[in-house]
Amino acid sequence: MDITDSVGVLQHINLGRDYRGGERQTEILIRGLSDYLPQQQLIARRGTPLHARLENTVGIEVIPVDGRREALAMTAGAALLHAHETKAAQVSFLRHLLSGTPYLITRRVDNRPRSDPFTRLMYRRAGKVVVISKIIREILAKTEPLVSTQRIPDAVSNLPSDVAWACRFRKTLEGKFIVGQVAALDDSHKGQLTVLKAARSLAESYPDIHFVLVGSGCDETRIRDAGKDLDNLSFTGWVDNVGDYLAAFDLFILPSLKEGLGSILLDAMQFGLPIVASEVGGIPDIIKDSENGSLVSPGDSGALLDAIVCLYKDEKKRNAMSAVALKRAECFRPELMVERYWQLYKKILPSFSEIEVSA
Repeated sequence: MDITDSVGVLQHINLGRDYRGGERQTEILIRGLSDYLPQQQLIARRGTPLHARLENTVGIEVIPVDGRREALAMTAGAALLHAHETKAAQVSFLRHLLSGTPYLITRRVDNRPRSDPFTRLMYRRAGKVVVISKIIREILAKTEPLVSTQRIPDAVSNLPSDVAWACRFRKTLEGKFIVGQVAALDDSHKGQLTVLKAARSLAESYPDIHFVLVGSGCDETRIRDAGKDLDNLSFTGWVDNVGDYLAAFDLFILPSLKEGLGSILLDAMQFGLPIVASEVGGIPDIIKDSENGSLVSPGDSGALLDAIVCLYKDEKKRNAMSAVALKRAECFRPELMVERYWQLYKKILPSFSEIEVSA
């Protein structure tokens, strides 16, 4: 008899439409858990990147759905539910009310949760609410003090990179000092218009500094239009080869206006990039000012500009930050995140302890 017949199936739910940090971390966790579990299930929105990336993976059954109602029906046989975003949490709570199925929630955003009775009870009934940063834990503690939380930070993605590709890309910019951002083009979240203000101010005084914005998103047209006259700014649109771009950058920036953690910063650190980021949300959990990067006030294009210029001029400081970044990235290895979740699963559902782990 397969061990899953006796202990039950772990079912992940992520109904996100895009492939952003939360979806990438969901994939990293599921792949890592394949060393612990012979079989897992993922309920994902049909046709999304997450669905496509995992649908033919051995040991992972992807269950495509079109929305929450269909997702709820698909949870009937699960032993434990792991909700990776808010809609998934709602589905998991409803299944818990119907069948008593235990569930946990990973909360990734640093805004206050809604205060309606359904949402409050949804968090209270969870076996555990995993928070990825200190600020998310603090916000939950203030709004829902009865919620049981555990902090498990995100992991580096171990993104592949092609050194030859990165060299070719750098040649297209004729030896420029490349300042890059990888993020959804969503200004209210990632602060790209702040980047454009800094780029515009630097265009004449520091023509060797070139900005590259990697990604697409809801504000893409607006942001591209705002920067179309800037010769020191490039847009790539959506790309799959994020690691190639990180390998080509000299400096990474993330001037977010809000941020649960900013997991892309972990990937930038793994590539040894010095970083300039906003002192907001969970970013200070990752970036220590003057150690592996510089922290600036959110929305302050002048502070962003000054931090970029300072590092542009000071190669010694960049190299020192790079060394610290590489070392600190080791603290966010995927296997550490996976093990923390595995221990949590066993606490919520003790029958998982029967599984002989091959990891």
